[in-house]
Amino acid sequence: MALIVDVFPAREDNYGYLVHDEASGRTAAIDAPETAAIKAALTRRGWTLSDIFITHHHIDHVEAIVDLKAEFGVRVIGPRDEADKIEGLNELVGDGDEIVLGDSKFAVMATPGHTLGHIVFYNAEGGHLFSADALFSLGVGRMFEGTPGPMWEGVKRLRELPDETLVYCGHEYTESNARFALSIDPDNEALKKRAAEVKALRAEGKPTIPFNLGEDKKANPFLRADAPELAKHYGIEGAAHGEVFGAIRKGKDTF
Repeated sequence: MALIVDVFPAREDNYGYLVHDEASGRTAAIDAPETAAIKAALTRRGWTLSDIFITHHHIDHVEAIVDLKAEFGVRVIGPRDEADKIEGLNELVGDGDEIVLGDSKFAVMATPGHTLGHIVFYNAEGGHLFSADALFSLGVGRMFEGTPGPMWEGVKRLRELPDETLVYCGHEYTESNARFALSIDPDNEALKKRAAEVKALRAEGKPTIPFNLGEDKKANPFLRADAPELAKHYGIEGAAHGEVFGAIRKGKDTF
């Protein structure tokens, strides 16, 4: 039996996700951005919440934990390295751990940078990656707590996942990410194609999530920090790839 993923908007530009294991009937929310949005999705699907998987401590990813835990008595799993910043965690996990939801399994991967203890959840069997703010369509999260080298290493690990992986990220930032990416990588044909697709989707009010990881590997400048043309754009040919990644992130911060 399969893992079903339900995608819905939350807050202003967040995405919420429910993952439902058909074999057991267990349902987990990936992060807890907004109580009302999560409950509405549960009602629409006819599912009962049993678990919450948390990626990092920012308020727009954890705000609904307390309410949902009080109402549903759920198991809340989250990053060991941010346990002191997140209220309501029952189980702590870190890089290399595995979470079981009925018959479905999720590998936990450390992706420091946006926050130091940020983790993501990868369901290999279904080809689903829940990346929160570690990896966006055509972008990555702002580097609030980490440094470029470790963040680049985490992003590289995600890049090594299969091309057919579907990525479910934390926010709808794709259109603005595309504008920035084109400004530093204007000759990238894969990027130009993706940017046009994104523009059309957003013009129709449609989400750009989930996105195909293989396509993003070709178009997302943050996944291409080891491409010589990006180092050349910033005038740092021969620099360490982590330094190039940092330059791209700084460029996006001020774009």
